[in-house]
Amino acid sequence: MLEYLKLVATALLFGGFLIAPAFPADNVLLPRKAGPEKNESYPGVTVLYDAIRDASGHRLRIIATHPDDGNHRARYPVIFVVGWLSCDTVEAPPGTQDGTQRMLQSIAEVPGFATVRLEKPGVGDSEGDCAKTDFTTELAAYQLAFRHLGDYPFADPDRVFLFGMSNGGGFAPLVAKGAPVKGYVVDGGWIKTWFEHMLEIERRRLVLFGHARSEINALMKSEEHLYSAYLLGRESPHNIFAAQPRLKLFWEGAEDQQYGRPIAYYQQLQDLDLMNTWSSVRVPVLALHGEYDWIMSRGDFELLVDLVNHNVPGAAELVELPHTGHTFEHYASLQDSFEGKQLPFDESIAQRVTRWFMAHRQ
Repeated sequence: MLEYLKLVATALLFGGFLIAPAFPADNVLLPRKAGPEKNESYPGVTVLYDAIRDASGHRLRIIATHPDDGNHRARYPVIFVVGWLSCDTVEAPPGTQDGTQRMLQSIAEVPGFATVRLEKPGVGDSEGDCAKTDFTTELAAYQLAFRHLGDYPFADPDRVFLFGMSNGGGFAPLVAKGAPVKGYVVDGGWIKTWFEHMLEIERRRLVLFGHARSEINALMKSEEHLYSAYLLGRESPHNIFAAQPRLKLFWEGAEDQQYGRPIAYYQQLQDLDLMNTWSSVRVPVLALHGEYDWIMSRGDFELLVDLVNHNVPGAAELVELPHTGHTFEHYASLQDSFEGKQLPFDESIAQRVTRWFMAHRQ
């Protein structure tokens, strides 16, 4: 504890952040790649740049925050972030205008809360290669970081919340592996099979790309052939396209990846049974879906909320966020969301999330 107090004192001298682990499991040190101007800093908050080592030996960055209120014996409720599918960073540097990063900044400033974020392999400071990391490996890293919460003297293990976004909004309960959780805030997630999700997103994409409505069903037949072979038959896209070249018209990018992740990643997502997973949840849930989210379906969260409320009536709430895209971005229309034309971040959304956490902190 004395060494930790020394680190806190050092942090106060250098802008309220620590580039050092706080009681790491195996003394893992991981240098920062970004310059000091990219370090997060918040009034009255200490920011820790910590690290863990995964099963492959890669050092993975953890960004943790906690109140800097002078009470070094206090244990605070913790918001553990479960991130998205893409290889984008969970860092939220000063000056960012991105809606997702602005939400992460808001979470770090929720009064009286600590937060923990994990950079997946190959992202930000973390070692490894995100483009080659499958879902099983990624999930194991989240689970390891979740267990690492017990190493922090400022974390209250009896008041841990999971904050899942996009893909993480679907599989968040898997991170805890049965450990007690105080509640969930999930945004833009999924709960059906990944095969169903892909057919739904592909239908929306065809419309937003401008195809005539009269063509959509015919085009979807090809999408069905592709994803049946890929996700249900577990064939590689390379072999699928060799046998049916016309299906390559419905694929973007290299044949060994989709959205920057390996093929095995999505076949492992297809193996998940998230409806069964969420059917065991008996704690409060705030499920958020953007009005202009063309990536994930509102119907998934309607199912999620029904499952939780079947266990504990009134425990889960579904909120539709107006003029909002997939992960807290603000847009004028669905088409603008599809084209990535963001408007300034809507602070009222962050305030809504903050109020939920404050209401459930005890």
